[in-house]
Amino acid sequence: MSALPDLANLSAEDKKLVTLARATRARVGAAEGAAVRDSDGRTYAAATVALPSLQVSAIGVCVAMAVASGSRGLEAVVVLGEATQVDESDLAAVRDFAGAGVPVLHGDARGVLDSAAIS
Repeated sequence: MSALPDLANLSAEDKKLVTLARATRARVGAAEGAAVRDSDGRTYAAATVALPSLQVSAIGVCVAMAVASGSRGLEAVVVLGEATQVDESDLAAVRDFAGAGVPVLHGDARGVLDSAAIS
């Protein structure tokens, strides 16, 4: 199982995920923005989808994009928004796809990280 990342000393790769999640959320004015890095180093960023006929969390969209692109797993996840913590269904989606032990970082809409969880 992975150790929780030090929120004060993120790697350059994790800082990139924060930037992508923040920019994606701001661009579309969504409730959440998320970004993931897959096991091959590719990144995917997405915002919450909130249509009358389709509701998908930002993490859910990122996981779906990674799966649809043929990825075999995830190394890290960042989600930013107004929620106070990562939704359990999002952690479950990360576990379903990538297994247990993937760090999931949570922060506010400005990109200030406040917590970390392990899927």
